[in-house]
Amino acid sequence: MRITGISTHVVGTPWRNLTYVQVHTDEGLTGVGETRMLGRTDALIGYLREAEANHIAGSDPFAIEDLVRRMKYGDYGRAGEIVMSGIAVIEMACWDIKGKALGVPVWQLLGGKVTDKVKAYANGWYTTERTPEAYHKAARGVMERGYRALKIDPFGTGHFELDHEQTLYAVSLIEAVRDAIGPDAELMLEMHGRFSPATAVRLAHELAPFKPAWLEEPCPPENLKALEKVAAKVDIPVATGERIHDRIEFRELFESQAADIIQPDVGHIGGIWETRKLAATAETHYTLIAPHNVGGSVLTAASLQVGFTSPNFKILEHFNDFADAEIKKVVKGAPQVVDGHFHLSDAPGLGVEFDAEAAAEFPQQQARFDLWAEGWEQRKPKGTR
Repeated sequence: MRITGISTHVVGTPWRNLTYVQVHTDEGLTGVGETRMLGRTDALIGYLREAEANHIAGSDPFAIEDLVRRMKYGDYGRAGEIVMSGIAVIEMACWDIKGKALGVPVWQLLGGKVTDKVKAYANGWYTTERTPEAYHKAARGVMERGYRALKIDPFGTGHFELDHEQTLYAVSLIEAVRDAIGPDAELMLEMHGRFSPATAVRLAHELAPFKPAWLEEPCPPENLKALEKVAAKVDIPVATGERIHDRIEFRELFESQAADIIQPDVGHIGGIWETRKLAATAETHYTLIAPHNVGGSVLTAASLQVGFTSPNFKILEHFNDFADAEIKKVVKGAPQVVDGHFHLSDAPGLGVEFDAEAAAEFPQQQARFDLWAEGWEQRKPKGTR
C-alpha cells in the first residue's frame, strides 16, 4: 500500500479554524487527521503542500515512524509548531489507515487498553456574561450534562499583575463556580501563562479554599525557572505543556520537577505515537498526562487512543459540547461524553469518518483569538456577532 496524495479541508468559526487532512492510498483506504492552528492555518496548508511532494506521496502508510522522522528531519531546518502540526495530521491519518486495514482500533495497535473509559472535563462553557450569577448558571449546565470536571480562566485580561479589585472579582467568580458544581467535581484553574511568578503564587493562595484540581500555565511557558519558583511555593498541582511542540523539549521540564501534569497537544506535537512516547517518559517521572484538546472530533478521537493505553492518563479536555457544538456534524462517529467520560470504542482506526460535504458548510474564516482583549472568554472576536 502506498500514499497517493492528501486533501485538506478547513472548518471555520470566528475564533478557531480546524484543519482536517485526508490521506489517500492506492488501495482505496483513506485516513483522517486534524489540528487547530491559531493564526497559522494558511502556513500549515502551505507546508503540507511541500511535504506532500517531498515526503508523503509514495510513502508506506504503515511505516509511520519512518515517515515522521523524514518529515521532521529531512528538511534539515528545526521543526517548530507548523512542521510538528503538519506531521501530526499525517501521522494520525496513517494510524487511521493502518487500523482500518487491519480491522482494529488504533488503541489496540498501541499495546492495548489499560482502561475502558477516560474522564472528560469541559471547556468553552463560560461564553457568557462575566458575572458570578452567569457563571454559576453556566457551571450548573455543565454538571447537568453529566460532566464532573470543568476548567475556567477567571482573570479577565490580567497580564503579569492583577490588582486587588480584579483579584476579588476573580475570587467571586470561582466561588460561584464551586458553589454550582459542588465539592466533588474537579475545578481546573487556567492562567494561560498570564502572570509573574509572584502574582501566580498569590492568586493560587487566594483561590486555594476552592480546591482547584490544578494550576495551569501560571506564568509564560518560555522560562522554566519561573515555573519552578511557582511550583515550589504552591500546594496545588501544576500543569503545563500545550505550547511545547517537540517531545524532546519536555526533557528540561521533567528534570525541573516543576510540573505534576503535562499537557501536550496531540495535534501539535507530532501525533499519536509521539504523544504515547511522551506519556511513557512522563510515567518514569511519576507525572500525569492530560492532553490539551481544543480541536474537533478527530483530534479528540486521536487523543483518546493515547488515553485508553496510558496508565498515567488523567483526563481529556473537551470543547465541542459548548463552544461551536454544531461543528461535530462534520465527523461521523464523533466521541461523546456520557456520565462524564469517553468510553472505549472498538471501531477500526480512529473510529470516526470525516464528512467533507458537511465540512463545506463551515468555510475558513479569519479566525481570531486574543486572550488579552476584553471579553475574550466569549470567543466572539471584534467584527462578529
